[in-house]
Amino acid sequence: MILTLLSKKEKGFTLVEILIVIAIVSILAAIVIIAINPARQIAQANNAQRRVDVNTTLNAVSQYAVDNNGTLPSAILATPGEICRTGAAICTGLIDLAVITTAETYLISVPLDPQATTTNGTGYRIRKTANDRIVVTAPIAQLGVSISASR
Repeated sequence: MILTLLSKKEKGFTLVEILIVIAIVSILAAIVIIAINPARQIAQANNAQRRVDVNTTLNAVSQYAVDNNGTLPSAILATPGEICRTGAAICTGLIDLAVITTAETYLISVPLDPQATTTNGTGYRIRKTANDRIVVTAPIAQLGVSISASR
């Protein structure tokens, strides 16, 4: 009977085994969170949207110029200015590109930056160079990226 008690093993895990498993799971979870990094993924998605929006705006303004014998919208100045939202109540101090959204000829509406913070602005800036080239930029791009397009 004494032999039976000594040879019988208890079922279950030891405290050390449980702690090792918890440590391994914690390390793997940390690696996955760092690899996925949701904040960085969102920032990259926002920047991708900004690139599309900048090019869309530039293409609409360029098409307007083509259809109007090279004349750019008169609101575009040599100094960079933020583009006014489509249907904004007040465009004072902003670049009003309503001529490219009128009758939805070139755009249905001017694109908005994913993180636009002003009430009437889009978050994108536009300017005309000395040689009548158009430059559209996304000044609030994330991750230190510079997003700009010109034509």
